[in-house]
Amino acid sequence: MRIAVIGAGAMGSIYGGHLSQHNEVYLVDTAAPVVEHIQKEGLKLQENGEDILFNPMAVTSTEGVGTVDLVILFVKALFSRAALSGNGGLIGPDTYVMTLQNGSGHEDILGEFVDQDHIIIGTTEDNGAVLGLGHIRRGGAGNTNVGMLTEDKNGFLPKLKEAFDCCGFNVKIHENIQQLIWDKLFTNVSLSAVTGILQVDMGYIAANEYAWAMTTSLIREAVAVAKAMGLTADEEQIMAKVKKTSEMSPNGCTSIRADLRDGRRTEVDTISGSVVRAAAKVGVPVPSHEFVVNMVHALEGKN
Repeated sequence: MRIAVIGAGAMGSIYGGHLSQHNEVYLVDTAAPVVEHIQKEGLKLQENGEDILFNPMAVTSTEGVGTVDLVILFVKALFSRAALSGNGGLIGPDTYVMTLQNGSGHEDILGEFVDQDHIIIGTTEDNGAVLGLGHIRRGGAGNTNVGMLTEDKNGFLPKLKEAFDCCGFNVKIHENIQQLIWDKLFTNVSLSAVTGILQVDMGYIAANEYAWAMTTSLIREAVAVAKAMGLTADEEQIMAKVKKTSEMSPNGCTSIRADLRDGRRTEVDTISGSVVRAAAKVGVPVPSHEFVVNMVHALEGKN
């Protein structure tokens, strides 16, 4: 399979490296030093304390590459549109575009470039960290959960599973992938959003009654939206799970908090913002989420 992985950060490198074992893989990134290092030295992944070398084709430009079978997006969600626009030559009538990015609602942007029946959305349980140029630590491997918004008329998902599994991944195909995405989203739109605004560790949320009250308001609104979408959502179970996550990671730092702390733009539009957009489609009021999106963007503006 011809595959283009856009974004040579930790996750893009893990997928691009492993998939290059049995596929024609192009690892695309705008950071010239990263690309040049991989071109000369290869891509080094540290797994179980051992460094393994992979050799995907690393490029800063996809001009001349031609169309591919699959494009995988691993840039921050706020750069998705620019990444796809800048690499439009990769996409032909038979190309599928897949996102394993955090949050939800990515299909709104992907739909600007391919038809709905060529969009694959999902989540990954893999995690990693950048150690240096072309050097990534794979912190843990898990399932790659994928699904489509429409019927898989061309039977592409089984082909994707075969291509991925032989390279060390474990792909799970889901009939209702939105359920899985929203199950993960409930924690991000409540716990993560509030830690970002308050600039506190994860443990503070469960320990402080006012922070917890903010969090539960966000959960209630998100649950109402999910149910209106036809998804399953048990409010009490979700609250218990979020509270346990806070208590079990007292010093944890969420991505929204880290981005605001370090003066970076956040992915709030595909986290809390995705609840706002979904709510508008199903006619459910979500004033707390609207406030959170505005607050996070206001905090971004301080830097």
